[in-house]
Amino acid sequence: MNIIDELEWREAINQQTDAEGLRQLTEEKSISLYCGVDPTGDSMHIGHLIPFMMLKRFQLAGHRPVILIGGATGTIGDPSGRQSERTLQTMEQVQANVDALTAQMKKLFLTEGDNQLRMVNNYDWTHQLNVIDFLRDYGKNFSINTMLAKDIVANRLETGISYTEFSYQILQSMDFLHLYREEDVQLQIGGSDQWGNITSGLDLIRKKEGSEAKAFGLTIPLMLKADGTKFGKTAGGAIWLDPKKTTPYEFYQFWANTDDRDVVKYLKYFTFLDKEAIDALAEKVQTEPHKREAQITLAEEMTRFVHGEEMLAQAKKITAALFSGDIKSLTADEIEQGFKEMPTFEASKESKNIVDWLVDIGIEPSKRQAREDLNSGAISMNGERVTDAELEVSADHAIEGRFIIIRKGKKKYHLVKLS
Repeated sequence: MNIIDELEWREAINQQTDAEGLRQLTEEKSISLYCGVDPTGDSMHIGHLIPFMMLKRFQLAGHRPVILIGGATGTIGDPSGRQSERTLQTMEQVQANVDALTAQMKKLFLTEGDNQLRMVNNYDWTHQLNVIDFLRDYGKNFSINTMLAKDIVANRLETGISYTEFSYQILQSMDFLHLYREEDVQLQIGGSDQWGNITSGLDLIRKKEGSEAKAFGLTIPLMLKADGTKFGKTAGGAIWLDPKKTTPYEFYQFWANTDDRDVVKYLKYFTFLDKEAIDALAEKVQTEPHKREAQITLAEEMTRFVHGEEMLAQAKKITAALFSGDIKSLTADEIEQGFKEMPTFEASKESKNIVDWLVDIGIEPSKRQAREDLNSGAISMNGERVTDAELEVSADHAIEGRFIIIRKGKKKYHLVKLS
């Protein structure tokens, strides 16, 4: 299957500048293509990941991916999709983010072979450019009227836009031109909000290189959940690729909890399963939705892709332990992941009667209620039921001396940290 046919089947194409021309080019040869990300933070979240999944598909089809980290554009601020100016970062912040994003990307792409990933930074070809050369060599090729008509600028005219952010599309256009000349890049891909920037780049290439220059643009659709809300956002915030910001267990659970109405779309967008496998899972969503086989497959595929096999195994282990109540099978680090969002309490390592202990740390409202819950078998410690109201709780009960997990009833878990 031609890569364009595959993207169309996956419903992953929003706009193309020349659909037939790009299809013909990808059938004739392996092409170089790029996608950019600005280092506005030290990690991508899953919303950022969407165009890079398409870049990965091109790589697996034999094409050559280039990822541009915007060390220069990141200091300016992309106005796309925003109603206000970005806060400028220091150069030190930008460089730290560049390093973090570069390491993150290298984990996701093939870094050996003829179509290995190439990483570039637009700071390298812009930081020595003086303002006179910028205005004469590049600014002269941009019409203010055309720039004002671009959605990325037009949407900001009421609230205001600085010249700095107004000039962003010129800098991104320079990137495309540079990569076309120096890296033989013929295609830029990006989110739907990047259409104006991409077409500006194509205009610059044709003005500089001639109207017959073979360069193309392609954007990915804006992804919304079935309920109309933005994909990748939860009550707790964004789902990050950095395991320190979103643990592999939380990452796994995000995908495992996907709505039935969204799961097939996500399988198409985010996994590398073929059409036959996805169609079979789509059938299971209709006939056996209670088994959630499609969601589990999605969670496994995505966690493996971003975090690797070992972290996937850990996420599944935590999931199984929480489902079965077998808390003692978990390590302290796994408990920290699995109970990160659960009610957390502090306790000392000194020995104390369990009734007093439960009341003092705030799990039980009174000694009477604590005794009632113990007598009725409603209290479990680290997965084992406790009925002895005379039990002395100490550091010996803590997993690796750090955590005690108390469960009230069937599902109400509490994490107690010992200090």
